[in-house]
Amino acid sequence: MTAMSSSCTRYVELSAEEFRLRLPEALTLYVSAMRYPEGTAEQRAPMWLTHALRDGWRCVAALNAEGVMLGLAYGYRGRAGQWWHEQVRRGLARQAGEQEVEGWLGDYFELTEIHVRPENQGNQIGEDLLRRLLDGVPNANVLLSTPEGPSRAWKLYRRIGFVDVLRHYHFAGDPRPFAILGRPLPLS
Repeated sequence: MTAMSSSCTRYVELSAEEFRLRLPEALTLYVSAMRYPEGTAEQRAPMWLTHALRDGWRCVAALNAEGVMLGLAYGYRGRAGQWWHEQVRRGLARQAGEQEVEGWLGDYFELTEIHVRPENQGNQIGEDLLRRLLDGVPNANVLLSTPEGPSRAWKLYRRIGFVDVLRHYHFAGDPRPFAILGRPLPLS
């Protein structure tokens, strides 16, 4: 665990093993931040563990002075054959040419999860997590998906320079519309 500090919040890079050990806490934070129903964590656990095995996976957590997780961000190198990649490719192919599809999906880091406890939102933790996670990522672009609609997350992504890649997209199995946002790396 590599530590990085900022005021009373401490930022640490979690190894895959440390992430696995803190998975229950991370999933509780996720369910709270996303306001998902109880039971969602059990469905997500196997997928999150699989993500930690992917090429280029990295994770940053924000901890308070007692070591309680206030926020978490992770991602990895996106590739053909991964569920999210294939979903986005299909959606983009319907709206854009192959050159634009390859421009975004040819070499990207998928910002898979970024969450901050509701009571800690608005305190710069999300932006700090995002910047620390993406610092030194070697990919040409970063992509993420987020539910459509105004939120603190939307304001953060726009402030950091994310642009629309695909809007009002429906992932298989989820009735909510999502936006796919992206931007070139490195962050300025």
